[in-house]
Amino acid sequence: MMVQVAAALLFAVAAGLGITVILAMLKNNENAILSALLGEGAFPFPAAPTAGPSPQAVTPRRIAARRDAPRPLRAAVATRPQLSRAA
Repeated sequence: MMVQVAAALLFAVAAGLGITVILAMLKNNENAILSALLGEGAFPFPAAPTAGPSPQAVTPRRIAARRDAPRPLRAAVATRPQLSRAA
């Protein structure tokens, strides 16, 4: 019986704290929260970024000297086992 009373009191305190936090958030950010709930979001429709290719996209230049740079050759090294056969 006492455990049930303690659990009910703990639940009531948690619910009251949750409602207090929600009311404090509404008090501080009322306009932002209500606009988000209405679906307006942070950016109004005309200022929203659009998807798709940009008409002002710049392609990077290809420099032939860098593209055709010779690659260093690896020296031929005989590989040895990491553990000796005696181990």
